[in-house]
Amino acid sequence: MKLTKYAHAAVVLEKDGKNLVIDPGAYTPDSASLVASADAVIFTHDHEDHIDDAAIDGVDIDIYGPADLIARLGRGTVLAEGDTVDVAGFSVAVYGTTHAPIWGDMPGNDNIALLVDGAVYHPGDSFVVPGVPVDTLLVPTSGPWFKLGEAIDFVQAVKPARAIQIHELMTSDAGQGMFAQMLGEQGFGGVPFQIVAPGTSITVG
Repeated sequence: MKLTKYAHAAVVLEKDGKNLVIDPGAYTPDSASLVASADAVIFTHDHEDHIDDAAIDGVDIDIYGPADLIARLGRGTVLAEGDTVDVAGFSVAVYGTTHAPIWGDMPGNDNIALLVDGAVYHPGDSFVVPGVPVDTLLVPTSGPWFKLGEAIDFVQAVKPARAIQIHELMTSDAGQGMFAQMLGEQGFGGVPFQIVAPGTSITVG
């Protein structure tokens, strides 16, 4: 399986001639073209940095996401914690229910985390630990909800074969470098940690 990282939270997974796009949001300049070339799209939650409404408007494509997002769009398939479904030939297991807390008792919207083909784990905006082996862990490194200590705990708890940065656009290059050191093999995370440039592909699984 090939994974291509795009700006912020968007990734594309490819195998057997099929493309699964996760979180092509408004912060991702390529979101419209990613959606146009996809066999299916999954949105982890209903925030603009993860979903670009303009990119899906009028496009006939299979859409999956949490209940509040699907209700707002008026189309698509709801994914909920505990589901394991086939999406465009990929096996997708769903974890978690709610966006990571931002502040105080501010209510959190729905958020799903995704384990694709038992290999790639995309947590959306959460640090939900799946409790199963993970080859490639996608780790958010910025946002109003992000806390470095929680990210370290997340990487340590999941214990993936490797970790890759996502959700990075609110962090400077210097900050990304520092987080990579602290989350990486020689830091507190204890696993290989990669910063993958947007548009770059790697083999996973």
